[in-house]
Amino acid sequence: MGEPQMIGAYRLHEHGGPEVMQWEQVELGPPSDAQVLVRHTAVGLNYIDTYHRSGLYPLPLPSRLGVEAAGVVEAAGPDADVEVGERVAYAGALGAYGQANLVAADRLVRVPGGVGDELVAAGLLKGLTACYLLTRTFPVRAGHSILVHAAAGGVGLILCQWARYMGATVIGTAGSEAKAEQAKQAGAQHMILYREEDVATRVRELTDGAGVNVAYDSVGKDTFQATLDSLARLGMFVSYGNASGPAPAVPPQELARRGSLFFTRPSLFDYSASSEDLQAMAGELFRLMADGIVAIHVNQRYPLAELVQAHRDLEARATTGSTVIDPA
Repeated sequence: MGEPQMIGAYRLHEHGGPEVMQWEQVELGPPSDAQVLVRHTAVGLNYIDTYHRSGLYPLPLPSRLGVEAAGVVEAAGPDADVEVGERVAYAGALGAYGQANLVAADRLVRVPGGVGDELVAAGLLKGLTACYLLTRTFPVRAGHSILVHAAAGGVGLILCQWARYMGATVIGTAGSEAKAEQAKQAGAQHMILYREEDVATRVRELTDGAGVNVAYDSVGKDTFQATLDSLARLGMFVSYGNASGPAPAVPPQELARRGSLFFTRPSLFDYSASSEDLQAMAGELFRLMADGIVAIHVNQRYPLAELVQAHRDLEARATTGSTVIDPA
């Protein structure tokens, strides 16, 4: 199964700002029975990476970073159902910020022909997130109205496209006209500029006073109250990110008072805990990508050497759509 090898990778020895990520030489042993050695061709950048780095989601230290990449199988253990040379991708295994990684075989998905590695690395985690949010956390149907915060972000743009395809009325929020226009092109029928308009008031106007059936909030603290105020009776508040800081606690009686609301804090890792669920969601995502229903918007590219700047730009909300890191 080969000899250990040294690769370049970012590691974390303390939690903090982008500058705590250190480029080091790391030894990778040969894959164990059910492991695969993946040589990266493209790496994804995700907001959860900043949570791991900052300590909001603390990791045992030292630790490698990054959770999403596409690449080629360089070696495989005897129990791994993949072949050397196959194109694969993963979303969830730590260690993507590097030239290669050892990944459990059951956490890999095969990349179909016709789909480029860059699009997969930029869109797999975000697309899987959109899939479970729209089909399982709250099964969206034609006629539903939904609120998507950060609609011009990586997950936001996919949510807009997918939900519009499902027949929902999509209301998005963004911080600028340029971002609002991107979300409209992706399928949002209505956009709210949150710096200039009161989000909840505008949502009520757009829904004839009813509010939305579900709100997808990746921003956290800054949008919490507006999200709560935007929901229809029996509506669901889906808090799936903390870009501005963690959302506050919700008293159960407050949910009852506002119309028997639902509140949930889901995680992709629970919805894809079984290999069967992971493969099914990835298959649906790749189908919609192949059919032209979901487009992955790669709007920023950085070499691996500029990862610190990529994190700074992401946290400053200076990015839109998805970002790819080149590991070459």
